[in-house]
Amino acid sequence: MFSSFGARSASAYQQIGVQSVVTEASPHQLINMLFDGLLKSLSSARTAMQNRNVEEKIRHISKAQRIIQEGLILGLDLEKGGELAENLLALYDYCAVKLTQANASNNVAFLDEVEHLMGPVAKSWAAIGPDALNGNHNPISVGG
Repeated sequence: MFSSFGARSASAYQQIGVQSVVTEASPHQLINMLFDGLLKSLSSARTAMQNRNVEEKIRHISKAQRIIQEGLILGLDLEKGGELAENLLALYDYCAVKLTQANASNNVAFLDEVEHLMGPVAKSWAAIGPDALNGNHNPISVGG
């Protein structure tokens, strides 16, 4: 009885903490969090795949796909971002397809390919810093 309540309380506390972090994050930090979540999901999916844990594999690959499709792709500003935004869209679409293939085939190589492609993009985004969002050539539309 008490352990169930404690688990629910801990879960609620964690959700509030995550919501607070997201609410207080700058647009640049939000994109960083998406990339971090994507890379963690890829790693977790790889581990689940290697352990033959189908449910966990599906959960982590689905999370990675949602991050790409509902976070990174929707964050692109194709109008202002020009060719860079179009190239990112093509990359994100390609990675989403590779994740579907990884899920269907249980092939870790597809996860590795997505990580190989997205890792440098994540590092580059982190390196440009939040001040770059104020520039005229921002391919990402975050926070309005």
